[in-house]
Amino acid sequence: MTTITAQSTQVYQVYIRAGAEEIWEAICKPEFTERYFHGARVENTPKLHTVIGTDDSDWGSAATFEFDPPRRLVHGWRSAYDPELAAEEESRVTWEIEPKEGGYCLLTVVHDRLEGAPKTAESVSGAGWMFVLSGLKTLLETGQPLAG
Repeated sequence: MTTITAQSTQVYQVYIRAGAEEIWEAICKPEFTERYFHGARVENTPKLHTVIGTDDSDWGSAATFEFDPPRRLVHGWRSAYDPELAAEEESRVTWEIEPKEGGYCLLTVVHDRLEGAPKTAESVSGAGWMFVLSGLKTLLETGQPLAG
């Protein structure tokens, strides 16, 4: 896995032994996300990115800017689960799924527009996004969540 971290733009890449449609479904359907995304039920639709927390509260909902299954998803990002993070400007997350020969895909996640959200940038950098992406990869490849 590759991690390049910067204050305003963070880029993460991971190869996953799964088809593009499987990866797309796993990032858009709450029944999948709650198994790898810190227990949150994330739903991505053509209009809205919704995150419902383990306590059934809104952890951060935002508009969807691009919805091109199973290749590209772009949505806003708000960290409403923490008051300090919620006070910051909205940032943006882009998911790109690139099928490769051999039955696997390259998933690239870019979290940018973080200039007005420095605390959010710090909280999601490194282990933040890598835990989510590692959990996604593990779930799709083994059928089991990374963490119980």
